[in-house]
Amino acid sequence: MTIYKFYEDSYLTNHDAVITSVDGQWIGLDQTIFYPLGGGQPGDTGQLIHHAETFDIVDTRKATDPTLIIHQLAGGAGNLKVGDAVSTCLDWDRRYKHMRMHTAMHLLGSLIPVPVTGGSVGAEKSRLDFNLGDLHIDKQDLTDRINLLIEAKHQIEFGEITEQYLDENPDLVRTMSVQPPRGVGNIRTVNIAQIDYQPCGGTHVNNVSEIKRIRISKIENKGKQNRRVHIVFD
Repeated sequence: MTIYKFYEDSYLTNHDAVITSVDGQWIGLDQTIFYPLGGGQPGDTGQLIHHAETFDIVDTRKATDPTLIIHQLAGGAGNLKVGDAVSTCLDWDRRYKHMRMHTAMHLLGSLIPVPVTGGSVGAEKSRLDFNLGDLHIDKQDLTDRINLLIEAKHQIEFGEITEQYLDENPDLVRTMSVQPPRGVGNIRTVNIAQIDYQPCGGTHVNNVSEIKRIRISKIENKGKQNRRVHIVFD
């Protein structure tokens, strides 16, 4: 099982690890600060260093065994082998934008109280899809309200629930197309006090003020009742 250091501290940018598997371009580590693709959030990128040699990590994913995380090296593993001690360095600028965006998407979801049908986190722009029904939404109104929430500087608390608790409380999950990760123990929760509480496996900032200003850039029709809402950093 890979130790998820990014959950212990999402602000870690460098960390040492030991290689546990080598399979072509893919390297497993005993512990990692790299978030794997999932829940609409891209896998992290960065570098792996072994002695004087540096390898570019171009993607991070979960292995077939969901308790294991693997890292894709751009030029292959070279002479790396199981048991090698390595250092890792995260592309922090990209990850931090993902953290800010993902948290902003939780705020956006709190302002549109209908089922979420899809979503995607990006470093420069993100989007959420809503089954809007008869609800009317407006770009400027949403922009104003989401920035008021950001300016309120709400602290975020992280916790855990069991899979059984989630099964007994399915309404906690608002995203119809993406379910929280299962099979790896308890499920992580994200709580923005009195605004949004959800099971979520992504990485987030500690305070909503870190998001800075956000703008609703576009609202698209994606079917009779489905609307796609795009957000960008302002």
